[in-house]
Amino acid sequence: MDGEAPRQTAVTAAEVLRLVEGERPNRFSDTVAVEEPLEVRLGGKPATVIMRTPSPAGDAELARGFLFTEGLITSADDIAEIRRPEGLKPEEVGNVVDVTLAPRLVQLRPRSVERNFYATSSCGVCGKASLQAIEVHAARVTSDLRVARAVLLELPERLRMAQAAFDLTGGLHAAALFDAAGTLLALREDVGRHNAVDKLVGWALQAGHVPASRLVLMVSGRTSFEILQKAAMAGIPLLCAVSAPSSLAISLADRMGITLVGFLRGQSMNVYAHPGRIEHA
Repeated sequence: MDGEAPRQTAVTAAEVLRLVEGERPNRFSDTVAVEEPLEVRLGGKPATVIMRTPSPAGDAELARGFLFTEGLITSADDIAEIRRPEGLKPEEVGNVVDVTLAPRLVQLRPRSVERNFYATSSCGVCGKASLQAIEVHAARVTSDLRVARAVLLELPERLRMAQAAFDLTGGLHAAALFDAAGTLLALREDVGRHNAVDKLVGWALQAGHVPASRLVLMVSGRTSFEILQKAAMAGIPLLCAVSAPSSLAISLADRMGITLVGFLRGQSMNVYAHPGRIEHA
């Protein structure tokens, strides 16, 4: 990304006063996850603000993945350039990216983004302007992917071992893409679970892995409607999580042909939709 800012990491220091019953107060410096706003501009005009964990490469991936999973672009070629604009205020430096769309898409304007132009780190779909805006405009996922149950059981530990920033803070969500053999292809972390997925989709889009019909998505927390929506947009056939899915996520997985696994822990898992992709032998 042109004009990349060298600053910003996923963690920072915070002074903490620890209080334990029966012990003297203890002051110490702790490591916490960074959360800052990212303003995404389209052709120089503000389109949305996303609360996220900043990183130089991650911001470009987040912008690309967000625009793709929101249906504003359909391929990596729809973006001509993502850069850091010049002439920013000091507080904006490192927190603004400007996306130049391909010439054939220049008629798209930020007002076509049906949001209130703000996405928190914990909720994206809540910023939609209407119920109609949350409709998933993606084809039903078709894939002959088959994954051994034993491989799926190993994914939570492989995800956890690759979470460098989580080790420092304990406060970041993660999303990762694996192949059918359980090989980790990419992992992204963020204070928002949907941001981590958008970063991952942004990477996959640029790397030519979309539609991701041969890949498995693993997320570190619960599975919401929006996570399923993003998986469907990327053509991911199998989605796993260490925690529970919501009722709407289950319904969407069933409708979109996505195998949905929850409570993937230890030696067990719950399969909520399309179990045929999981081999039991």
